[in-house]
Amino acid sequence: MIQDTTVIALQGIQRLYRMGDETIYALRGVDLNIERNEYVALMGPSGSGKSTLMNLIGCLDSPSAGSYWLNGQDVAGLSDHQLAQIRNKEIGFVFQTFNLLPRLSALDNVALPLIYAGIPEAKRRERALEVLNQVGLGDRVSHKPNELSGGQRQRVAVARALVNRPSLILADEPTGNLDSKTSIEIMELFATIHALGNTIVLVTHEEDIARHAHRMVRLKDGVVESDQNQTPQRLGSTSSSPLNDPA
Repeated sequence: MIQDTTVIALQGIQRLYRMGDETIYALRGVDLNIERNEYVALMGPSGSGKSTLMNLIGCLDSPSAGSYWLNGQDVAGLSDHQLAQIRNKEIGFVFQTFNLLPRLSALDNVALPLIYAGIPEAKRRERALEVLNQVGLGDRVSHKPNELSGGQRQRVAVARALVNRPSLILADEPTGNLDSKTSIEIMELFATIHALGNTIVLVTHEEDIARHAHRMVRLKDGVVESDQNQTPQRLGSTSSSPLNDPA
């Protein structure tokens, strides 16, 4: 039975690809539960199934076998259109490459998911401004991506992920294009977001980034190799909240 506090429930998840006469198993029967307000890092080398599992959790792909419940809803057999609706409502994405639209301002980039959700313009702008203030970019709302630093662009992406109040924040290598100092600042931001009650799944191949999470799940050859809680890495001391100190 799926508990009310369970955001992600994967049971017997398989994902196979057919290439001619060959069948390749990217996932070989993954069981994984993630509860509300957990902060989980998914780790694994190239070919481990980490990226495939991320795509399934993010409703960007469907499993070949097994069940997937997201926030109490069975999503394993949904159509592409239904998956798109679930993504917009339940999941906030943060990508390594930011995925911001270059001709739009920070405010308009953040408001995009609200357009798809059918929110009126005035409410969209109000909510987008609210989350931009939360990530410390209230004074950059009119700036376009090329007028922002890498860290600021990632903060815009984080604000966009938060704008719909999703059940899950899914971050795919969120510091991959950032220098070490800015990476720490972004991880401080994620720590603050988690402390405010958000559920976060962080996909990374970097051990030092994964150590910021409270739980580490390692994949190897399409199965969960280990799954253990950990004491998160202590963040550098700062004089102000990461939500108010833009990178």
